[in-house]
Amino acid sequence: MVREPAVAGRFYPGSPSRLAAEVDGFLQPATARAPARGLVAPHAGYVYSGAIAGEVYRRVEVPKRVIVLGPNHTGLGAPASLFPGGTWRTPLGAVPIDAGLTDALARAPGVEPDDEAHLHEHSLEVQVPFLQRLQPDLSLAALCLGPLPWRACEDLGRALGEAAAAAGALIVASSDMSHYVPASVARVKDRMAIDRLVALDAAGLYEVIRREEISMCGFIPATVMLVAAREMGATAGELIRYGHSGEVTGDDAQVVGYAALRVW
Repeated sequence: MVREPAVAGRFYPGSPSRLAAEVDGFLQPATARAPARGLVAPHAGYVYSGAIAGEVYRRVEVPKRVIVLGPNHTGLGAPASLFPGGTWRTPLGAVPIDAGLTDALARAPGVEPDDEAHLHEHSLEVQVPFLQRLQPDLSLAALCLGPLPWRACEDLGRALGEAAAAAGALIVASSDMSHYVPASVARVKDRMAIDRLVALDAAGLYEVIRREEISMCGFIPATVMLVAAREMGATAGELIRYGHSGEVTGDDAQVVGYAALRVW
């Protein structure tokens, strides 16, 4: 099975040479890369959030095996949809789906092998070119997550952490922050979520998102990543960069927030 690009030419360049040059630009200036157990990166069009995503990617050692978690924007497929196997294609080439990791995740609580949720989902796709440029021998496991209760996030995160630790895999949680609110509101609400992320407080993140009605679309992937990272022994988190769409458009009246964080 081949997962073809769904948003090439819209969220990022469809030309291989243009895409490589743009991603490489986001990864500059080159800096020392450090190991990480997980990260959070935004998934808007690269013109809006590519530079913010690049800030975390250029600081992280990307291993050969990566698990990408993204929210389900389309509503298609199962609540925890695992891309079942084959390859994942971008304009930069095809990435093999990691059979061992995928088999391990297929045994996790609530996970269902399912390609339907992945067909048109951009949140995972936009992460892959960054990973490709940093790790030529990349293989992926991809989970698309819909609304899940806290207990399901906890159970899935523990299973994910066990699988990632055994494989030496990095976990990428794809998420934007607040959506379509004034920039001043986004900064305040997003800070509440970022504080929980930096503290590696998965339950606190889940709770504050619900209580404060923060429209962070990937809070389920981020919650699961935090549980998994703690399972892997993570002890620290760091906000690398925060911004919002108004910094690109000049319109602060209705923005989308973006955050890049590293967990190790």
